[in-house]
Amino acid sequence: MSRDTATGSVLEQMVLPALRLGGYSYALQVDVGPRLGHGRHIVDAVAEKGSDRFLISVKWQQTGGTAEQKVPFEVMCLAETMRAGGYARAYLVLGGEGWKLRQFYTSGGLANHLTAAALVDIVTLESFIARANQGTLSRTLWNP
Repeated sequence: MSRDTATGSVLEQMVLPALRLGGYSYALQVDVGPRLGHGRHIVDAVAEKGSDRFLISVKWQQTGGTAEQKVPFEVMCLAETMRAGGYARAYLVLGGEGWKLRQFYTSGGLANHLTAAALVDIVTLESFIARANQGTLSRTLWNP
């Protein structure tokens, strides 16, 4: 995969090597179904280990911008895919220094606003890399 974006570069240079080290196989730019009623939902990667498959969406924000405002919508889309079944967990990985709401997102702040937010683990890039390296991506504990 070769994309001329910071997100693509982070995915290729950091996330994918960490997944390999953790024993995961993966596919890139995966169509995981409809995107909330219109268009297709393409995630950056689907990682697999054993019988578990994980959705991975990476958002990069080096300076203030629109990526921050896209997080709730991406959580909604990932949660819908989780509800449809077939995946153990969804990860939304936030990288870069430009996040004003990173702490809010990664500490579960959306749970008060989105009913299915628990289906998506919003994590920092560093946290995701550590989990992937160690092979410890986990199943969701949410029960509808």
